[in-house]
Amino acid sequence: MNQSQEQPQDLDELSIVVNDTVTHNSNSTASVTPTISTSATTTATTTTTTTTSTFTTSITAATGYQDTASTTFISLDDGDGLVASYSYPPTPPAPQPVVEEKTVVCETKTSVAVVALPTPALSRAPTPTPPVDPSSLQQELQALSTPKRTFENWARTFRCMPEQYYTPNTEGEIVKIIHLARILGKKVKAIGTGHSPSDLACTDGFMINTDKLNRLLEVDEQNMTITVEAGMKLHKLHDILELHELAMSNLGSISDQSVAGVMSTATHGTGAEYPSLCASVLDMTMITASGERLYCSKTVQPDIFNAAVCSLGSLGIITTMTLQCEPAFRLENKQEPAKLDHVLANLDSIIHSAEHVRLWWYPHTDNVVVWRANRTTKEISAPKPSWRTSHWFNYHIYQGLLDICRYFPRLIPTLSRFMFWATQSKPLERVDDSVKVFNFDCLFPQYVNEWSIPWAHTAEALRALDRFIESGSVPDELASKGIDTSSTCAGLVQKTSPSSSSPLKAHFPVEIRFVKKDDVWLSPAYGVDSCYIGIIMYRPYGKPVPYKRFWAGYEQIMGAFGGRPHWAKAHSVSYEGLKKAYPKMEKFTEVREQLDPEGMFLNDYLRRHLVPEGSVAAVI
Repeated sequence: MNQSQEQPQDLDELSIVVNDTVTHNSNSTASVTPTISTSATTTATTTTTTTTSTFTTSITAATGYQDTASTTFISLDDGDGLVASYSYPPTPPAPQPVVEEKTVVCETKTSVAVVALPTPALSRAPTPTPPVDPSSLQQELQALSTPKRTFENWARTFRCMPEQYYTPNTEGEIVKIIHLARILGKKVKAIGTGHSPSDLACTDGFMINTDKLNRLLEVDEQNMTITVEAGMKLHKLHDILELHELAMSNLGSISDQSVAGVMSTATHGTGAEYPSLCASVLDMTMITASGERLYCSKTVQPDIFNAAVCSLGSLGIITTMTLQCEPAFRLENKQEPAKLDHVLANLDSIIHSAEHVRLWWYPHTDNVVVWRANRTTKEISAPKPSWRTSHWFNYHIYQGLLDICRYFPRLIPTLSRFMFWATQSKPLERVDDSVKVFNFDCLFPQYVNEWSIPWAHTAEALRALDRFIESGSVPDELASKGIDTSSTCAGLVQKTSPSSSSPLKAHFPVEIRFVKKDDVWLSPAYGVDSCYIGIIMYRPYGKPVPYKRFWAGYEQIMGAFGGRPHWAKAHSVSYEGLKKAYPKMEKFTEVREQLDPEGMFLNDYLRRHLVPEGSVAAVI
């Protein structure tokens, strides 16, 4: 009778292929076909599940080392549908001495341990196991940490003071930080630039700054892919790609963020045939709450991959990503003034009038800027410098005028008309490298909210938003259709103004962009061609401005048209509301709970929006 116990088994330097049918005590059968290739002694651990079988083994023995050039996978099925899958990285090639080969056929009885892992297949990284004693581990990590350092996001709208602020240099150091957090029961949050205008990056536990994880790992010019450490900033990525005559197919408005931050929040650009940036991710690795290095891709563990690409840091610390690129290109950019009614009446044709189209609408007016960009082989040409388009004018004059409007808000509509006349009333044309056309100056700190809705509802939603701004109230038929929000948002329109029907004073522009659907589970464009509508309220010289009533009504309107909030922005939608908006939300939750059962990577933002029983108040 076999005893259930835990014991090591040594695997010698042989290439062994075992084909066997294992008969379980439950009378069920499981086909076990492990392929094991090693060049050094390896230790495997059996669990309490032990089965006995008789099988024939074919062994090829060599006096030299096995030269393995491909990744080895081991999969065991316990007959009840539980699978343990191990993925080992390729072993470096070794010299092959002259060998003497012989084939031995034998019959033997053995015990085969079937291991059922509680997590999906994990890629075993060659990282050291830290000591159990937390004091020695803390001392080892002391050089990487700054205790009680204040973190503040770019917009200066959210701040926190993590217990420890780590800046690791390697994956191995991240593993040690994770082990220490697990021993001490601490929460962990990774950050990049901190550009998200929300509390997404905040924690009072361990904060991991990924700035030093910024190395280039591989460029495949033939397949036009690049593999980098995930802390690399986009602007550095662009510089590297330029050296190899490659470029990202689409970009958002800025390139200050880290690669992991952009992908994890489903950041997007614009273009009817171009999906969000996260659709360019081909594979990735991350360190999970257990300290394991997990690899996934579009073809290897695709469910985990589709959950992890846009996961807001809730599944683990992303350390590497491989991205699909295209040959470097230039864009011919044309922008021209238009009227809102004309744009909405001809919206479909405008969306498809260029490869990349965005709209800027100036609230309190019917003025719109239509921005178009197409790939071109023309020579670079820029418009003549003008005070109207200068950074000095937009940053200093505009900011000063907005500061005056804090005290005299009735001037905001006049300022909107003036700024449109001064900066956008004449057509502009230019040709430049793609990055310089896609990106532009976001000026100074601001409150931002942005949702996606299906293309078909764009015109109707913009008309409703225009009516709301001018009247101060959301039509009852739209308010009743809104998405489920946190209780702290309910009644916000009435609570933040003495009269819910008083007109709003909204800053400009309202930005409208168009994105092709994708299959990333938590992408706001999952399964549907989407229009993103973003609103803004600037904070001149970092000073506060009233915005919450505007935000609350905007969310009601977007929710009524099937909207999904941008993950990087602050919003008030509850888990139940998001579950209705995202078909894969429950599946995502299963993966998250499997990879992080203790919630190591959860913070207030994630508990508020991704945890079914989350009771954290909404912050907008």
